[in-house]
Amino acid sequence: MLKEWFVLTDKGASDLKKAIFSVVLTDLALMLPVFILLALIQQLLNPLLGLGSVDLNLIIYTVIAGVILLVIFSTQLYHYKKTYVAAYEESANRRIRLAEKIRKLPLSFFGKKDLTEFTGTMMDDATFLETIFSHSVPQLFGSTIAIIIVVAMLMLFDWRMGVSLLIGLPISLLLLWGCGRVQSRFANRHVDNKIKVADAIQESLEGIKVIKSSNQVEMYFNGVNTKLENFFSSAMKLELVMGLFISGAQMALRIGIPLVILVGVDLLTAGSINFIYYVLFLIVAVRLYDPLTIAMLKLGEVYVLMTMINRMNKMENQEIMSGKTEIDITDYDIELNKVSFGYNEEKVLDDVSVTIKQGEVTALVGPSGSGKSTISKLIARFWDVDKGKIVIGGKDVKSIDPETLLSNFAIVFQDVVLFNDTVFNNIKIGKKDATEEEVIEAAKLAKCDDFIRDMPQGYETEIGENGWTLSGGERQRISIARALLKDAPIILLDEATASLDVENETKIQEAITKLIQNKTLLIIAHRMRTVKGADKIIVLDKGKVIEQGPHDKLINNENLYSRLVKLQNESLAWNI
Repeated sequence: MLKEWFVLTDKGASDLKKAIFSVVLTDLALMLPVFILLALIQQLLNPLLGLGSVDLNLIIYTVIAGVILLVIFSTQLYHYKKTYVAAYEESANRRIRLAEKIRKLPLSFFGKKDLTEFTGTMMDDATFLETIFSHSVPQLFGSTIAIIIVVAMLMLFDWRMGVSLLIGLPISLLLLWGCGRVQSRFANRHVDNKIKVADAIQESLEGIKVIKSSNQVEMYFNGVNTKLENFFSSAMKLELVMGLFISGAQMALRIGIPLVILVGVDLLTAGSINFIYYVLFLIVAVRLYDPLTIAMLKLGEVYVLMTMINRMNKMENQEIMSGKTEIDITDYDIELNKVSFGYNEEKVLDDVSVTIKQGEVTALVGPSGSGKSTISKLIARFWDVDKGKIVIGGKDVKSIDPETLLSNFAIVFQDVVLFNDTVFNNIKIGKKDATEEEVIEAAKLAKCDDFIRDMPQGYETEIGENGWTLSGGERQRISIARALLKDAPIILLDEATASLDVENETKIQEAITKLIQNKTLLIIAHRMRTVKGADKIIVLDKGKVIEQGPHDKLINNENLYSRLVKLQNESLAWNI
């Protein structure tokens, strides 16, 4: 049951049960000094009650006290290991499990989510779970069980006093249950507002140059302030709702204290209970509820935890892409057979059938939004097609595990992604076991070597988040070097030279030409001169293949391709 409630691993559920058991032991151990105190009180009251003189054996009491201290220390140590250490281990395992899940999710899932939500789930939510599972959940369950055990034992002395102690617990638990029923709406709103605030702050940091240059600082940050105020308001409402229910539950729980006093006095005057037993119940009543009261203070966090767990559940329940991890591809011809695909309700490709031959250069051209980049992403199985089939070397890409499939690809995206690391490590991502000589050779082929060696630490220079210290052209050349280093049988270049000047573009094209022998090369480009020498040019428009063939054939067709070439030639001749 605990495993399903809190979405734990088998080990995590087992550890949580042990943590609850450790809290029960700890709470029971902390009740042991009460019995020493009771024995001392009885000895001191003996003369007053006419039961003899005071007979204190300090050695015996000292030994018993020492044994009790040892028991308390042992239970606290056991509690620490089974609660805190186990909670941290489960939190680490949860992060790893989420990371593995995210790694296998299709890109279509990421299109519906933003980076802030992923970061919040991976870091903030997992940390919050770590805190709650180490400080609140075991205490709440364990202390409740300990109270029931203690009261059950006390009933052996007098059931009426025991019932008086326990009578407030059902009312308290009922209020806590009601709290859980009400809080969901407030907790969801609070978490949503938290994500919106994080989104706004991240967006403001990333777009600060645009905000300032557009003179929109005041207007934009007024919007950020509004989101902060909504977050603060939702937090206050959540705390208020939690506070009302939890305070009521704490008051109901402590009804047992005045009841024990009143019932005890009645029984004492009637001679139905021993005075020592009465004192015992009074001491226990004062001490009994403290652990559970402390746990209740964090119950609001436990309910927020359930909201976060629901978010994690949605992520973990997402269907992942799967397929064979071992495949035997003898050739790398790529065939698209009547492929249709759309993002949500918007159709991007409609019944596309083309062949991309190994050993040839194939180019995709067409207006923006015609589906060029989408084709490259479908070939690499970033998404799965809605209709039709994509085959590589006779194998349907849907039957191949995405990571296994991508091991055969070297890709340069239109939007370059670099990491906050050294230049050397950013290039080496293309081939993890590459030697230093191989990395440098790839950099030379991509025309990176010169500007890299001019950096303060050369190849060991850190380039900042997403390579912010580099120019657009330098970032793109490092991305090309990464792809060249991988030296995969299929190469996808999506506007790979868009940020380069004409001289560097020509040099890199020469380098790529040397490496494509017997490989499948697909180029996506807006510049017509970039694809002029391709073996086959596929022209797309509104998700359909309009024409295909070599440049010399298409230029004479007086169709879309020739119009695009003409328009670009006219733009090159334009001047101020």
